[in-house]
Amino acid sequence: MKTTLASQLFILAVLPIAFLLASPPAHGTPVARQPYADSILVNRMLVSKKYKIRIYPGAGKDVLFFNASGEDGKVYQLFLFDEEGTMVKQTQIRNRQTTILTNFNKGYFTFEVFSDDEHIENGTVTIK
Repeated sequence: MKTTLASQLFILAVLPIAFLLASPPAHGTPVARQPYADSILVNRMLVSKKYKIRIYPGAGKDVLFFNASGEDGKVYQLFLFDEEGTMVKQTQIRNRQTTILTNFNKGYFTFEVFSDDEHIENGTVTIK
């Protein structure tokens, strides 16, 4: 189906007007919004060059993966703290292993990663 230049210009001119003429919702009426999936944001502050530490959200945005690789035989510990400084999660993995952290409350958290009392990495996790 061919469209003429005149019909294309008509569509471009009429569509914005149609959106402007749509009546706004009455005061106090909730506006329907697109549902957005919850999100997990990870911000690393201290990053190790000696070890490869990965902390990242799952595709469903409801889990957090913790993976570490470096020297063979190393054990890596992840500590997650809430805004008040209370430890809410703690896990440990061996070299080249991955673990999954679940059941999070929404909020702002800090994390610390250690191996043999060596501070390797830290940062923040925001769960919306």
